[in-house]
Amino acid sequence: MTDVKEPHLLKEPRGGVPDVIDTRGAYERMVERYARAEGPLAADAERASGFRYGQDDWLVQFKRGDAGIALVDPMALREQGVDWNDFNEAVGGADWIIHDSLQDLPGFADLGMRPDAVFDTEVAARLVGDTRFGLAAVTAKYLGVVLAKEHSAADWSYRPLPRDWRNYAALDVEVLIELRERLLGELRRQGKERWAREEFEYLLGRGLRPKPEHAEPWRHVSHISALHNDPRALAVVRSLWYVRERHARELDISPALLLSDAAIIEAAQRKPRNNRSFKAIRSLNERVRMHTNSEQDKMFERYAPLQRKIRPAVWKQAIAEALALPREELPELAPRPASGEKSNAPRSMKYWKVHHPARFSRLQAVRRVVAQIGEDTRTPADVLIKPQIIRNLCWCDPLPDDIAGFLAEQGARNWQVSLIAESVSRVTI
Repeated sequence: MTDVKEPHLLKEPRGGVPDVIDTRGAYERMVERYARAEGPLAADAERASGFRYGQDDWLVQFKRGDAGIALVDPMALREQGVDWNDFNEAVGGADWIIHDSLQDLPGFADLGMRPDAVFDTEVAARLVGDTRFGLAAVTAKYLGVVLAKEHSAADWSYRPLPRDWRNYAALDVEVLIELRERLLGELRRQGKERWAREEFEYLLGRGLRPKPEHAEPWRHVSHISALHNDPRALAVVRSLWYVRERHARELDISPALLLSDAAIIEAAQRKPRNNRSFKAIRSLNERVRMHTNSEQDKMFERYAPLQRKIRPAVWKQAIAEALALPREELPELAPRPASGEKSNAPRSMKYWKVHHPARFSRLQAVRRVVAQIGEDTRTPADVLIKPQIIRNLCWCDPLPDDIAGFLAEQGARNWQVSLIAESVSRVTI
């Protein structure tokens, strides 16, 4: 890799800060420019999930060749009946350069975008052995550029977008094309371009597919593991989560701005059964307030009228219903897998070691082999193979006859299977 100079702060895009494209006419002119341009397409998106309900894109950013940076308001275009088919044709065949593509591809797909190919700069950085692979770290290392991140958690649904927000959004795609060239050169130097292309193809397919619905989405509440031996507490979590979700959807507000996960867990642990015990839990009786000591505080306060629509009695009723459930209607302690998913091996190494020492010994041996291959190829072990796949393999009893086939069935790519299957087979016999 060519050494870069001491990183410097990139303050504005070279072509200036663009206005937001929010009309059909402006969109059509953008499509014409991008159709005439050549080369890969830099792409990014901004959401407002900390403020609004869901994961909708409120701004999408592009750059291609000499066509300049485009900041597009997809919500405004949707209201005008604009679809993305013309844009898909205009950039057909181009690599979409995205940093952490699984974050942005689902939103692009929801809008109607259909990338033909992806180049994920985060995955590329991980494949070449970088231990710091956030966009800021990667651009600093390969381009000598530092990107400001002060607006990353802004309320991107706010209109009109201030100039400094537009500047921030534009900078996120300003250097992606150059970054792709540097990373592609490093992948080729290490003989990993084919690996990268397989990864990108996998990510593209996964990112554009509808996500399977989780059988029990309420189990994603933060720190719920502290309650796994208490089915009644889990019932409280479940009840509060569904009530919070319903009201958040109706009000188009982030669920966390109605009731925090920490409040849900506290309620589940304390199980208030009367007015006095309920009022003693302050987080259930006060409006959620965010204090970041930044401009975000004003953004959060704009949602106060929506927050006030939900009275504490709503949470009290949800808790009472959970506490009144008969035992047979309480949640199971172990979560059910998502629709279409197979059960995974346990994650707790203590459980393996105490209850399944032979399997634990096998897992340790396989991990050593994978770690050695990672060292030899300058590739992180968790990039070589997803750790859960290794756990699932070593949990099998008896082991599958076809290790390579098992790994592929679990989702390992061809390059991963060919790299580790034979070595892993020898230590699992």
